[in-house]
Amino acid sequence: MYRLIAIFIVCAFIPGVSVAAEPRQHIDEALVKFVAAFNSGDAATVAGFYAEDAALLPPDGHRVDGRAGIQEFWQGAINSGMKIDDLHAIEVHARQDIAGEVGVFTLSVPVEGGAKKVSGKYIVLWKRDGHNWQLYRDIWNTN
Repeated sequence: MYRLIAIFIVCAFIPGVSVAAEPRQHIDEALVKFVAAFNSGDAATVAGFYAEDAALLPPDGHRVDGRAGIQEFWQGAINSGMKIDDLHAIEVHARQDIAGEVGVFTLSVPVEGGAKKVSGKYIVLWKRDGHNWQLYRDIWNTN
């Protein structure tokens, strides 16, 4: 037991070795905040999760570069009446200052007479900026 605790403590302080839960915990918490901001119509806060040099790679669309462009993109989705019902990571793999996330989502998309449920999957690359993880590349498609 003490040996396991000692290994954990040593690994926590070796550069390039991260405690596996740290990026996953941050990403899980960020996803909850991302959904709350999106569903409340706050595209500026949504864009704030992205690095300044981030890029969106939306399906059937052009690449969107930079935080300002990303804010404009998400504002359009918000203005259309879209809501995020579910967004969660299935896998998170991290190495040093880069983390990869694979996840799933469910959206409510407005259609005549109500809303249509749309589900899909995504891959996101996160990069660490100091102690903070930021979205760096974001690509998704529907099922």
